[in-house]
Amino acid sequence: MTVAASGPVFSLREIPFSFHGSWFDFSPVVAEKTYAQDVHLVSHQTGMHPILRLIPTAETDITATPHQLTWSCEGGRIDLAYETPDTVRLRGHRLGLRLLAADPILTPFSGPYFYQDPADGSFVFTVYQTGRRYRITLIYGQITEQLNAQTLGAAERGVVLSGDWEIAIEEYEAARDPYASADTFEQVAKAARAEFDAFAAAVAPWRSDRTPAAELAAYVLWSATVRPAGFVTRPAVLMSKHWMDKVWSWDHCFNAIALSGGLPDLAWDQFRLPFDHQDVAGALPDSVTHSEILYNFVKPPIHGWALRHMPPVPKGELAETYRLLERWTMFWLTARRAPGRELAHYQHGNDSGWDNATTFDPERVVETADLAAFLVLQMRALARLATGLSNPDAAAGWSAAADRMRDALLAELWAGDRFVARGARSGRTWSSSSLLDLMPIVLGEELPESIRATLAAKIEKHLTAFGPATESPTSEQYQDDGYWRGPIWAPSTVLIEDGLRRAGYTDLADEISARFRALCESSGFAENFDARTGEGLRDRAYTWTASAYLVLSAAQEGRRRQGL
Repeated sequence: MTVAASGPVFSLREIPFSFHGSWFDFSPVVAEKTYAQDVHLVSHQTGMHPILRLIPTAETDITATPHQLTWSCEGGRIDLAYETPDTVRLRGHRLGLRLLAADPILTPFSGPYFYQDPADGSFVFTVYQTGRRYRITLIYGQITEQLNAQTLGAAERGVVLSGDWEIAIEEYEAARDPYASADTFEQVAKAARAEFDAFAAAVAPWRSDRTPAAELAAYVLWSATVRPAGFVTRPAVLMSKHWMDKVWSWDHCFNAIALSGGLPDLAWDQFRLPFDHQDVAGALPDSVTHSEILYNFVKPPIHGWALRHMPPVPKGELAETYRLLERWTMFWLTARRAPGRELAHYQHGNDSGWDNATTFDPERVVETADLAAFLVLQMRALARLATGLSNPDAAAGWSAAADRMRDALLAELWAGDRFVARGARSGRTWSSSSLLDLMPIVLGEELPESIRATLAAKIEKHLTAFGPATESPTSEQYQDDGYWRGPIWAPSTVLIEDGLRRAGYTDLADEISARFRALCESSGFAENFDARTGEGLRDRAYTWTASAYLVLSAAQEGRRRQGL
């Protein structure tokens, strides 16, 4: 990543080019870890679907900035900019473009049907996979070829443009008025840049040379945001506009925190979206996307922790927030507690968000210390919300419940020098080398000092040059690309850093923050990172990683201003 006068320059192989509110992007990434030779228009309605191939008629270099995508060669160029979330403009100067269906095969249940609309002369792809249409309207210049319009079966479908030309491409449903715009391409690109600049100024007003990745982090969030559609009930920051194109029910908390300082309404939408799909038992879904809601797993109850890091709940939302958070908490206290037990359990590592952490190797249905700690913080949040609603009895009840769970955590899972996990049915206990076992540090000042000191010392042993590895680097189970068995992740880093700071271990918290921020500045915003080398792993445009960078950077800049 480099920074130019027009903003950060980034690689399309890592970060897709998109626009706030849009459900499609432009990228060579067409499936999980699958890279095409050409840039594709990729839609995320009903899943991740490559729709169109954009193939310049000469070999080009590609430059991507937040507001414009450019293919260039000696003497020619093509520029692309979003006019609206569902419309892009492309213009070519002395460089042609082949605009073809990504899938050349048309069957009754897949592929694109391509035709020319007799009403306005535009060319339309209607695509089974997304259930949407993609219209190409010529603004000026000449379409020199149209390939296999109305052809069935296997055929290359699309149009070819040559010389100097300009087109608009739209994604829509069944029909819309013919495309018309009074704006020039320059005006479209300028408006797109202004929209992104305003977003970056809102979420990272503190950015400077000390935070060189802040603007790109803002772009990752801005460009991954989609407008409400399908099951996405609010403007939503997807985890990525690559294949991780969902909202998971703990990932969204980190995005909400990052947005809350400058864009509180958008932040609140992030926090509330999974609650729009809360089930009758009070559980949040595992994930939400355009055309799918999954309930087969849940995610950890970090929502009370998250509220500590957001502005006060709006007065008009206070009662509803209390009701929803209470239902989510009661799910854990009823559906996820064995008879006679004080501590709740996960039914699988996926419920914890740490899918394959070594904590879950002996058994899957497990009472873990991290879950108890999160529930203590969530019940503390409910007590605060009840106080705000002038309900002292409820506040006292939740405070007492939090005390009981904290005391049970210390009495039942603290083994003198470590926290252990306990099988919910078997009752047997064990420890692991996973950072998950150290997550009770999120309780901060609520822990006895001796336990804080022990946890801080163990966390320090997980540190590599880049941050806290999720499995101890000395463990036999450690894997460089082992998902939660080694790599560094943004959420674990933020939670650990916050807990250490509140526990009084500010120097260690500062070191973890600095190492992770430097990691993002050198390796981008990957889903996770190799703890030994710092290499970005898996999805390279993950929003909770960008949010973690913004959260940690904003806090560091705040401390710097205060002289701390």
